[in-house]
Amino acid sequence: MFHIANADDIKKGRLTDIYFKRTEEILKAAGKNPVVKAEIFLKGFPDGYRWGILAGIEETMKLLSDIDKISIRCMPEGTVFKDFQPVMVIEGKYLDFGIYETAILGFLCQASGIATKAARCKLAAGDKLIYSFGARRMHPAITPMVERSAFIGGADGVSTTLGAELTRQEPVGTIPHALILIMGDTVEATKAFNQVIEPKIKRISLIDTFGDEKFEAIRVAESLGEALFGIRLDTPASRRGNFKKILEEVRWELDIRGFENVKLVVSGGLDEEDILKLRDIVDAFGVGTAISGAKVLDFSLDIVEIEGKKISKRGKMSGAKKVIRCQNCFSDRIILEDRKVSDYRCVECNGTYKDIFIDAVKEGKILYDFPQASDIRKNAIGQFEFLEL
Repeated sequence: MFHIANADDIKKGRLTDIYFKRTEEILKAAGKNPVVKAEIFLKGFPDGYRWGILAGIEETMKLLSDIDKISIRCMPEGTVFKDFQPVMVIEGKYLDFGIYETAILGFLCQASGIATKAARCKLAAGDKLIYSFGARRMHPAITPMVERSAFIGGADGVSTTLGAELTRQEPVGTIPHALILIMGDTVEATKAFNQVIEPKIKRISLIDTFGDEKFEAIRVAESLGEALFGIRLDTPASRRGNFKKILEEVRWELDIRGFENVKLVVSGGLDEEDILKLRDIVDAFGVGTAISGAKVLDFSLDIVEIEGKKISKRGKMSGAKKVIRCQNCFSDRIILEDRKVSDYRCVECNGTYKDIFIDAVKEGKILYDFPQASDIRKNAIGQFEFLEL
């Protein structure tokens, strides 16, 4: 038996922190179950980040949507958000949803952390490709969530079969070291791949198993000719030296032999800083742990209204709010949710604001037509022009 929870465990609140269960007992004994509004927001980003990509919205809605009289307003999945901005407001009787706080935050914190890291890597890569290769670094039970979050954040492809099905993409991958070791030679392994695997799959040879990357690249290119799409360097850190110089040398040797179209793919412990250094020579990056093991974003869920009265704990501003965004310069403002957007003009450029919240759930009914992962990704990438690392 695997050490995992199933959907029923989550729906029954078996994964909640115990103090919510005890709070439920106390409030029931006291006969208290007020209508509240609770906000989810982020107090601060890790590692000096200045923005995040919101993910985990679909799972959160599905968890709460069959609860009578629960309503949710939120930013759509894939939206850029800043610290101290609410990303979701939940309205309903506290005992109807309070027990799910642990699960809600779990959905949002980890998925958004992964999507944000993927976005940072894609932003660093510019027009070069980013592949999510980190499934092996996480528990397999959450692989679909990891890969979907990476994809909607900006990754161009994911490596596992189920993850690719969820994003409605073809899985991406090259050749493992195991195949080359068993075949006994890089060229023989690549030729076998070319003979057996269907033609629609790109032929990308891994060239760091036995020999020098330059000479292996030449051997593979001369053997496969036009059938070779690219070569991948997964050179161990202990053997890299100046990795960019190795890549430049390989590129030079391929080019002078007429293999200018052969792409260079690199992987192995990369993050956005490495991508920035290598993107002028590399065509695609396989990013593993940096994305799949990305730091979670520490969202909090806090009550801001009780039975219509604006109230909150210390350090939190009372009253349910929304975020309005300038359609010209992408600057934001936080206002109370009952205020009219038309009453405000952008303080930066005098442009027009738009409410970026949507009515997602009303009285337990989902109003939001969940977009495909590719559409969420397109929306996320469309905001990159306003962002900096």
